[in-house]
Amino acid sequence: MIVKVVLVDDHTVVRSGLRRLLESHKSIEIVAEADTGEMAYQVYGEVLPDVVLMDISMPGMGGLEAAKRILQRYPQAKIVIFSMHEAVSFAAQALKTGVKGYVTKTGVADDLVQAVLDVAKGRTFLSQDVAQKVALQTLIGESNPLQQLTSREFEVFRLLAEGKRVEDVAEMLKISQKTVANYYTLIKQKLSVNSPVEMVRLAMKHGLIDAE
Repeated sequence: MIVKVVLVDDHTVVRSGLRRLLESHKSIEIVAEADTGEMAYQVYGEVLPDVVLMDISMPGMGGLEAAKRILQRYPQAKIVIFSMHEAVSFAAQALKTGVKGYVTKTGVADDLVQAVLDVAKGRTFLSQDVAQKVALQTLIGESNPLQQLTSREFEVFRLLAEGKRVEDVAEMLKISQKTVANYYTLIKQKLSVNSPVEMVRLAMKHGLIDAE
């Protein structure tokens, strides 16, 4: 069985490297590439791949929002997210969206190949470092309020917590400043935070940003 894969990343060099890595395995074929979440959604409908391997952070529609929209239209879609973020919050948000795999860029290269093969067979795959953190959080019964957020709210929350201005977030996500402001209001209500400082503290607590 040949696993047909769509690669999604906004960096040409990264896609080229991923293509070489994945196609070194005889059971994997790259059938299309995309450099935005919007293009990933369009390409999926055109080629109907077995697996989508998609970066979490891209300008405009990020990986989580793209995954959400693909799955809404194509519930059978099998998606693997790869990310530089090792925090449980990112993996948990991805899994809540419905993706079947989450691989960190700091992990071993073989993880990507294994993730694609496992997810193609209907299994779930998490990088070992993330899987251990998820298991620990579950074991101690720690709740994560960030799971209340939608994929788009999560992206806005992360960027604002990093210190980005409303206009910066709007430009990065290709949405209006008014829309960002509306998300900000919803986020504060859902998370019961009243100030940017409280938002930053919450983001630090759950590993979205590093404490300095």
